[in-house]
Amino acid sequence: MSSSIIDHVLLVIGIADIVGLMVWIGVCLHLAYTKMDVMLEHLKNSPAITAWAPMRQGGPWGKLLLIGGISGLVTFPGPQLKTGQLNAEDLANFPVDLKRKLIRLYWGVIGLLLIMVTFGLAIQLGWF
Repeated sequence: MSSSIIDHVLLVIGIADIVGLMVWIGVCLHLAYTKMDVMLEHLKNSPAITAWAPMRQGGPWGKLLLIGGISGLVTFPGPQLKTGQLNAEDLANFPVDLKRKLIRLYWGVIGLLLIMVTFGLAIQLGWF
């Protein structure tokens, strides 16, 4: 393949990654503004959430951080359950459809960030 085709493919992947991150932010903000009350109500007995709840008043950035924290709790609950930061009953009673959305969001951003880091490393190592 010619380098022109490779450059175009890499450009498309890079642009898709950035657009994906913008869409991810939009979806997180939508959830934050429409479902935050539901999430906080279902996790009210979890110490991590009571510590993070004030971020709700921190504008869009605070809401993004809070959604990220809640997503992390429901995606990888094991360590937080062991340390007592997440209440097992809260997790069991959390709405399943909302939990699925948060888990997908979390894995989605992990994938998007891995693509970005891979591109950065590849450029630094001179692969392109």
